Amino acid sequence: MLKKENLIRILMIIIGSLIYSIGVNIFIVPHKLLSGGVAGIAIICQYLLKLPSGYFVILINIPIFLIGIRSVDKEFGIFSFIGMISMSLALICTRNLHNFYYLSDPLLSALCGGVITGIGMGIVFKNRASQGGTDIIAVVIKKKYGASIGRIAFMINIIIVTIGMLIGSFQIAVYTLISMYLNGQVIDKVLQGMDREKVMFIVTQDSDVVKQQILQKLGRGVTYLYGEGAYTGSKKNVIYCILTPKEIEQAKDLIQDIDSSAVISIMDTIEVRGKGFKEMAF
Repeated sequence: MLKKENLIRILMIIIGSLIYSIGVNIFIVPHKLLSGGVAGIAIICQYLLKLPSGYFVILINIPIFLIGIRSVDKEFGIFSFIGMISMSLALICTRNLHNFYYLSDPLLSALCGGVITGIGMGIVFKNRASQGGTDIIAVVIKKKYGASIGRIAFMINIIIVTIGMLIGSFQIAVYTLISMYLNGQVIDKVLQGMDREKVMFIVTQDSDVVKQQILQKLGRGVTYLYGEGAYTGSKKNVIYCILTPKEIEQAKDLIQDIDSSAVISIMDTIEVRGKGFKEMAF
């Protein structure tokens, strides 16, 4: 019997696939734009052979799934299979939606299509699955090299766009690239959350007081990195902590009240794992 968590996970994968398919069939297909990954290849086949892209998604995905299951894990493969099937069926079932709503401006369609398909794919990735195809390739590369899934997908999609130019025009290719870029950005935002954590380094003479304020007021752990002033030769405790953008602003106010001469350095993070932070999908 399936656990409640897995049932919710499957439901979210289906919802994500449906959102993706709506974005494709309302905004992408009517202007002969392309989507990313195997779906993009399937859409090219649809334009050429006049058959729903959902059928081609299944055919192209079979060999890629064999690679994905071996390179990631069986659980990922099972849920990705669910994602692939649900996306294929959703693409077939929603293929005529543009008859009910049609956006005539191709640029607006590219923008809307990129955002909506990105949300759908992000939801699927968030539930540690994929829609098959190059999604699996992107996850395998991320697992091995730590690169961003959105960026990997975008690079793969450039190749697909180049192929698509042979059956379309340069203008359509540019609109497609805009849509794909937004798609990649939205995927990363959905995966990482809108409030991406940041790293803060603090150099202050009152490190013990600053540490206590961050621990008590913000509820965040801190780490001491031991440093030495190159000019003065004095030993210093450099405070290292990971905070959300909202907490960063609160921390700056706290530090300013304690030591107005403190040196603060703030950097973006790509991924944070561990106690107190959201579990990453991959």
